[in-house]
Amino acid sequence: MAELTKERSQVALEETKATHAVVRAPEKRGKPTVVVDNLHIVYRVYGAASVHEKGNAANALMRILRRQGRPQMKEVHAVKGVSFVAYHGDAIGIIGRNGSGKSTLLRAIAGLLPPTKGAVYTDGQPSLLGVNAALMKDLTGERNIVLGCYAMGMTPAQVREKYDEIVEFSGIDEFVNLPMSAYSSGMGARLRFAIASAKTHDVLLIDEALATGDREFKRKSQERIRQMREEAGTVFLVAHNLDVIEETCNRVIWMHKGKIKMDGDPDKVLSAYTKN
Repeated sequence: MAELTKERSQVALEETKATHAVVRAPEKRGKPTVVVDNLHIVYRVYGAASVHEKGNAANALMRILRRQGRPQMKEVHAVKGVSFVAYHGDAIGIIGRNGSGKSTLLRAIAGLLPPTKGAVYTDGQPSLLGVNAALMKDLTGERNIVLGCYAMGMTPAQVREKYDEIVEFSGIDEFVNLPMSAYSSGMGARLRFAIASAKTHDVLLIDEALATGDREFKRKSQERIRQMREEAGTVFLVAHNLDVIEETCNRVIWMHKGKIKMDGDPDKVLSAYTKN
């Protein structure tokens, strides 16, 4: 991952346009914030020696005792030659069936997965918010709020300023003084989103974090995403709930078997996806 200078961003943008012809640039766009250039992500995993054996330590020991070799290594080509440019002010929904490469793509943009081939360039620091975002279950909601805000680089004064707003937005109320282990999955997801959205992000990547929550929370979270688009940079949203994508995003990327099948206006992409 590298932070783009204006010159480097423009060069990468022009190269991606010329080589891959996937960029749709309306008359009015903000500056490029993310350039994904011919990105390939390949996982290397070890499969079990047979369909009845799992790849855990006990089975590994049994294979050693039986003088069997290691399970065969398999390669999973999760993202295959993906290219696009995201702009300041974009809210981009990423849709596709399970295993299509959506979450892998977000993790690559966030810098958590190195490209096997190709590159990802970002203007600023991407922040990934997922359903498994790290909050400490043994600590109270209050301590998690404080530590989460510090982890995002906020000052003690900023944490104090945002604390009540985070609690109110998440709706956890008196549970804030209880350990996270006492929270439901929905409460945990709401708190994660409330903490992550308390700070202005250059690039915010949201992976199914809005899947849990009541109608009121979904309405508030969609409004918060719209505010972040105006105040900050770019938002990527992975969600199986197409209504959330339709109501929140100005652009949709449809991933299919690791490739971009369609990229453009939400109405057109979602219509094609639902007919597929």
